[in-house]
Amino acid sequence: FKAPSRDHPALYRDLLRTNRVHWIAEEPPAELVREKMMECHFRFRHQMALVPCVLTLNQDGSVWVTLVKPARAITPGQFAVFYKGDECLGSGKILRMGPSVYTLQQGKNREESPKKEEIDKIEPVT
Repeated sequence: FKAPSRDHPALYRDLLRTNRVHWIAEEPPAELVREKMMECHFRFRHQMALVPCVLTLNQDGSVWVTLVKPARAITPGQFAVFYKGDECLGSGKILRMGPSVYTLQQGKNREESPKKEEIDKIEPVT
């Protein structure tokens, strides 16, 4: 799939799943074990800004990563690296991704079919 522009919504996602995470200090962090969820930050490219996220621990040690705001060009095979403050918690290889922002928008548009008065307001393209 080639998106029509660098900022096309099809390039943005806010959900991904990793393989089993390699944790650095504790395996996995106590908060994540206790709550099954944990807020932290994430990046998948070395120089990118950290993105706030919520990790959800799966039985097999993998995690679902829900980003606070969608990130661009996440790709399976890249590594998701997790941070709490300045501390690197660990990383996992990205296996799958949730639907793109574009797909979610399409779904929303289908559910909310325009009302007749809205259709009447649409100007024809000339």
